[in-house]
Amino acid sequence: MSQVTVTIDGKAYRLACDPGQEEHLQDLAARLDRYVNHLKGSFGEIGDQRLTVMAGIMVMDELVEMQKRVKGLEAEMESLRRTRDEALQKADSADTLLMTRLSEVAGQIESVAAKIA
Repeated sequence: MSQVTVTIDGKAYRLACDPGQEEHLQDLAARLDRYVNHLKGSFGEIGDQRLTVMAGIMVMDELVEMQKRVKGLEAEMESLRRTRDEALQKADSADTLLMTRLSEVAGQIESVAAKIA
C-alpha cells in the first residue's frame, strides 16, 4: 500500500491507496476540497461535519445526474443499433431481390442469345 497526504479545507489527511493511484487520490481530494470551499463561500463557517456532509451530497447528486445521462446515452445507442440492424436487413433483402432479378434477366438474355445463335 502507498501513502499519500491530501489537504481538504486546510487540513491534512494521510490516506492509503494502491500503488500508482496516488495522483488520482490527490485529484479526487482536490475536487472535494473545491466543493467544501464553494460551500464555505456560500454558507460561511457552519462546521466541518456539516460541510463534509453537504459536499458529499453535492458529489452524490452529480453522480446520479451522470448515471442518468449514461443511461440515456445507452438507450440512444441501443436505438441506433436497432435502426442500423434493420437497415442492414433491408439492404440484405434488397440485395437478394436484386440478385434474383439479375439472374432472371441473365437467363432471359442467354435464352435470346441461344435463339439468335
